[in-house]
Amino acid sequence: MSRSEIRGTVLPERDRRDDRAASILPFSPPTAAPRIWLLIGDKLGDNQQVELIAERLFERFDWRAEVRRLRFEEAYRLGKPRFRAGRDHVDWSASDAVAPPWPDIVLTVGRRPSMVALWIRQQSLGKTRIVIVGRPRRWLNRFSLIIAAAHHHVPPLPNVLRLGLPLIRVDPALLAAARAEWAPRFADLPRPLVALFVGGPTKPHVFDTAVGRDLMRRAAQTVASGGTLWVTTSPRTSPEVVDALADALPPNGRLFRWRPGSPENPYLGLLACADRYIVTGDSVSMQVEVARLGKPLAIYALPVRYGLVERLRRAAARAAYHRDPSSFLARAILRLQAWGVVQFPRDVEEIHALLIEHGFAVRLGEPFATPGAGVDVDLDQIVRRVAALWDPTDDAAVRAS
Repeated sequence: MSRSEIRGTVLPERDRRDDRAASILPFSPPTAAPRIWLLIGDKLGDNQQVELIAERLFERFDWRAEVRRLRFEEAYRLGKPRFRAGRDHVDWSASDAVAPPWPDIVLTVGRRPSMVALWIRQQSLGKTRIVIVGRPRRWLNRFSLIIAAAHHHVPPLPNVLRLGLPLIRVDPALLAAARAEWAPRFADLPRPLVALFVGGPTKPHVFDTAVGRDLMRRAAQTVASGGTLWVTTSPRTSPEVVDALADALPPNGRLFRWRPGSPENPYLGLLACADRYIVTGDSVSMQVEVARLGKPLAIYALPVRYGLVERLRRAAARAAYHRDPSSFLARAILRLQAWGVVQFPRDVEEIHALLIEHGFAVRLGEPFATPGAGVDVDLDQIVRRVAALWDPTDDAAVRAS
């Protein structure tokens, strides 16, 4: 199978502007435009994914989306509220107003914004259709379209659109600006410049000081014969792990300790200018950003620690994911998911396998490969499914499940 065939079947196809009109035809959306709300929170990576969809809807159909930006109560900025249709987890003094007339379509992503989207659906008596990027925690049938990447174990239901990589990419303008700012600062460093992007623990992945020391030992080997290792941490990197990384940093290494809003954060500069990349396996967004650019990428997979409950969850998800959704077992598991007993897990190893299988990444310790070209975002299949939800002639086009 050729690289272009791989992009067309497993990974999102390359985004060629000359091909866009042909890829949409013969579908023609209604001339009357729906009222669309873009319901987003404070996670930039999440927001970017739905913003890309909104931009393409405007390009294709001249459909405009109204942004409703939410800020959350202090307890829920990092803590997770119980998943339900509701709005009491939102700090409304710092958020955009959410009031009638209710939208025809809501585009959203993430637990906290999707809870408000479900509340809006209730207020509209089921007429608002919800398009969500990622896996909902409950009630799959209350979402009109679920856009799920490879690491989201969502069963193959009629309202699920499966992707390969998630809708993550770096704004080319931001990348160009970062290159202009940082290239002179990197100019005198010994090459290759190897960027190490460090995430943090996410259940069931373990990222303690022992893992941090092992990561740094193996990363340092990539510049043992020359070059510069530049490490940048993230909000999820614990102070103890940062200290362990600093203690094991090679003599020619650099380390940036993440601080909110710091102008010295080199992440974008490294993304624009580095020669090679190492990314910890927990961070799908950082892996995909490198892959989109076609840069040499090595993935450091974090060790996992499954408890009994997590093992049962994953076994149930696999049972629903790989069976006919109309089968008795799959329907029973979906019912348990709707009750909140079962949650479909996020399996980042699926992204690792996809990138490695098709030559966009290697495991840390293997020779770096150069993909030669990045993987662009294919949005046309998504906007066609979103547009198909809208029928302005049918008052009941958006109804409760």
